[in-house]
Amino acid sequence: MATDQPVVIYPPAEDGGRRVRIGDHFTGIAYGLVDIAAFVQEAGLQDWDEMDVVRSALVEWRGGGPDAWAAVGPD
Repeated sequence: MATDQPVVIYPPAEDGGRRVRIGDHFTGIAYGLVDIAAFVQEAGLQDWDEMDVVRSALVEWRGGGPDAWAAVGPD
């Protein structure tokens, strides 16, 4: 994975899962930071862990940050 390929974490779905995209490819649905770390490791950054996911500017969080895993309903 080249460092110029952003990791985008989409807002939580109704089941709390969040779609994960690395570069141009959707890599799967994450249900926690461990899942995102695994996707990033599979993409080539084997030494990444959950804290790297939380801290990296390479990761773009949409619809809530690393603590948001429940769907946000209408007000």
